[in-house]
Amino acid sequence: MTEFRMPAEWSEHEGCLMAWPTRADLWGDVLDAVKGEYARVARAIAEFEPVTMVAPPGFAEDAGARCGSGITVIELPIDDSWFRDSAPLFVLDADGRRKGVDFRFNAWGGKHAPFDADDRVSALLLERLGIERIRSSMILEGGAITVDGEGTLITTEQCLLHPNRNPHLDRDAIEAELKARLGVSKVIWLPYGGLMDTETDGHVDGVCAFAGPGKVVVSLPDDPAHPDHARMRANRAVLEVSTDAQGRPLHIVDVVQTAFAVVAGTEVEVSYLNYYIANGGVVVPVAGLPQDEAALKVIAEAHPDRKVIGVRAPAIAYGGGGVHCITQQIPAVHPAS
Repeated sequence: MTEFRMPAEWSEHEGCLMAWPTRADLWGDVLDAVKGEYARVARAIAEFEPVTMVAPPGFAEDAGARCGSGITVIELPIDDSWFRDSAPLFVLDADGRRKGVDFRFNAWGGKHAPFDADDRVSALLLERLGIERIRSSMILEGGAITVDGEGTLITTEQCLLHPNRNPHLDRDAIEAELKARLGVSKVIWLPYGGLMDTETDGHVDGVCAFAGPGKVVVSLPDDPAHPDHARMRANRAVLEVSTDAQGRPLHIVDVVQTAFAVVAGTEVEVSYLNYYIANGGVVVPVAGLPQDEAALKVIAEAHPDRKVIGVRAPAIAYGGGGVHCITQQIPAVHPAS
């Protein structure tokens, strides 16, 4: 019997963790704009659940002024602002008590330095929150996985089998560690992440997301010229013949809309799939384009019990991510009766 399980993202949350962007070598002239986008994301999520923003020492005042009084700001040493990947992944034990799994972090294969503070921040956060820490020596980012809370995990071979993460571990060893630490019993491996997702080497949170038991929302660009047109169809073909850990075939919801924006002279894709599920809400990155409305409608139909809010996030996309990438949910505690 598995001792722990990672709950689905639509499970009840105690709150949301975010980290304040300050890395000038990443953001450059976009830094001021991206701070505004992070603040808007934080305020949108705060409509549904408490948000705690972690700022590097000396930046709490800046974060607090931009985010407003509804956001709690604390200071801890961090290098970067992608808490989906560097914050702990929370699990519940058999008695419904919360623990935090501290995987190693190496800045997506050493793409940015330094990253030692981000590798340590999970331990500091868990100590600050008074939550028991479970260590893992495997490198893993939260954006590389999506779980249904009932034993199923989806990931991409493009990311988890990349030699810049865990070159000493083969597929079976990686799968065994996922099962041991996150309480899953079945791993569905998709071949591809996004072709243009060179920053994370193909995280699954730009490809698909569990939206409910047996339900998966997938990116399926309808434009044949899109670089992922064939790749996402190959992923969908795997999902079509897969069952979850409970033996259910997967109900697939296609998001065919795509959105591109130009930020600081660079074309970036704003991924509608990179959304955050909150208590009673879904916060979705949008580009401020006509196709936003159709994409939001599809996501709303996939989450009929939640209010869907779009937040413009092209600057976050410029940094390599979306709303999901900059957030990490803290599941509510459910003690056994």
